[in-house]
Amino acid sequence: MEKTRLLLLGLLVVFISGCAHVISKEARQRADLSLTPARVREDPEKYRGKWVLWGGEVIEAFTQRDGTTLLEIFHRPLGWRGEPKETDASEGRFLALAEKYLDPYLFRRGRKVTVAGEIQGERTKPLGEMEYRYPLLLAHEIHLWQETRVYFYPYPYYDPWWWGYPYGWRFYFHYHYPRR
Repeated sequence: MEKTRLLLLGLLVVFISGCAHVISKEARQRADLSLTPARVREDPEKYRGKWVLWGGEVIEAFTQRDGTTLLEIFHRPLGWRGEPKETDASEGRFLALAEKYLDPYLFRRGRKVTVAGEIQGERTKPLGEMEYRYPLLLAHEIHLWQETRVYFYPYPYYDPWWWGYPYGWRFYFHYHYPRR
């Protein structure tokens, strides 16, 4: 009986830890969740030094001469675990400066990231034919989310548990998590 309780307690701990937020508790407590890239863009100097928790998709990673990396990120709202949501809602773009080298292959276009950092002001860069004002963060924590691919297999795909009913269409979803 005691072994069963310990096993169940161990499984519960493993299950709950898999649902944890990807950014540390200290960084989340310091972050002002009311600040959005659009709000900071209005007056970046007013918010200098404040911590934020933002996420989105990488547009481009720029490796700089001093060994740092500048990430241009398209903002997306975060879910309960800190993962950027699959939605068209956005507050624009922002820049995150990592004080270390981040490989541009890993941090390539379309990869989801969550960043906890300190607002450093703004940086203006060309975006098409206009000058765009980017809020600039000094990234203290960056989480790169694992890529997933979804494959759709329409009926008649072989299914050993489906005997008959050749009516209509059935779709099979297959999630693929590439190896790291």
